[in-house]
Amino acid sequence: MGGNAGRRSDHGGDSLSKLAEGWENDDVRVRPGRGSRPRTKTRPTHADSVVGFVTTVDRGRYTCLVEEGTKRARVVTAMRARELGRRAVAVGDLVDIVGDTDGAPDTLARIVRIAERRSVLRRSADDVADASGPASGPASGSGPSSGSPAAGERVLVANADQLVIVCAVADPLPRTGFIDRCLVAAYTGNLDPVLLLTKADLADPAPLELIYADLDLPVLVTRRSEGRALSADGLQAVRELLTGNVSVMVGHSGVGKSTLVNALVPDADRATGTVSGVGKGRHTSTSAIALPLPGGGWVIDTPGVRSFGLAHVTPDDLLETFDDLLPGTVNCPPGCDHTGGDVDSATGTTGVGCALDAFVAAGGSSPGRLASFRRLLASRAGGDTD
Repeated sequence: MGGNAGRRSDHGGDSLSKLAEGWENDDVRVRPGRGSRPRTKTRPTHADSVVGFVTTVDRGRYTCLVEEGTKRARVVTAMRARELGRRAVAVGDLVDIVGDTDGAPDTLARIVRIAERRSVLRRSADDVADASGPASGPASGSGPSSGSPAAGERVLVANADQLVIVCAVADPLPRTGFIDRCLVAAYTGNLDPVLLLTKADLADPAPLELIYADLDLPVLVTRRSEGRALSADGLQAVRELLTGNVSVMVGHSGVGKSTLVNALVPDADRATGTVSGVGKGRHTSTSAIALPLPGGGWVIDTPGVRSFGLAHVTPDDLLETFDDLLPGTVNCPPGCDHTGGDVDSATGTTGVGCALDAFVAAGGSSPGRLASFRRLLASRAGGDTD
């Protein structure tokens, strides 16, 4: 047996040797190992993509309006493509979409690119759990056009022109701390803030307006005329401000935000509710959604929120939005937080501190502007009860 096996083995070797004589190098295929396999840097251009406007975000599915304003306008449902990495998609984003973009039922397209953002409304992730809706995806970058993730931040809305801060003058009582934090988010996110005071039939809005007089902040006032109907003059003023713009509404639950949206967009059907017995509103909006205004433009309704974290905002971020105060920081000491002069606890005397006080005393800006800046600066660490 052993001899026969040896003869078969020799015979096989001779056959392979004769076959190998006719081989060339090109006939050999050596597969590289997993660690050394070359990867191409060429990425698909997606030249056939279409541009969509994100109107809603729901559990990893994005509703997009494609070819807005044309006869081919349609709604497409899409998901994030893998090439987006950790960058999140938000309501208001302009995105490039490929795949099934005809808008047919039960089809799913892919979002492959996010256009540069001209503005962002973002808040710290420490209060994301207070929102009624789930997170839309990974945290977005710290700048309007940033594509890199930043821990602790979440972009709520992109590319809005205005941030409309809805606040009731009574029932529930106004919380200036929340208004201040919304103003900081607007100023640092490149949005124009607007203060919209509701329920003026229950209390005088003048004291609240006076608090923000030094900020040159547009203020609108609405009240009910008969029953639950909003007065025509107040509603018309709001409509004129929003028409032609992309405006995002934010406010505590129970302030009348959904009532306003239903009046501005008759087909919206946003749920409305009453204020609970402890003076806090009940959440009636459950997800952010962009709604088209009859006269042009969009209004983005957001879920009622209980807090608005701003841990990602630095003093210098806010200071850059106060152009009149910025020159006064030239003489500030290194690391100045611009909150005011330093006081020696032992002697009770004021030492070298923020140069903004001297700048304002010399007429560089008004005391009211400096006080407003420092109030907004202090509001970054505010809680949900102020």
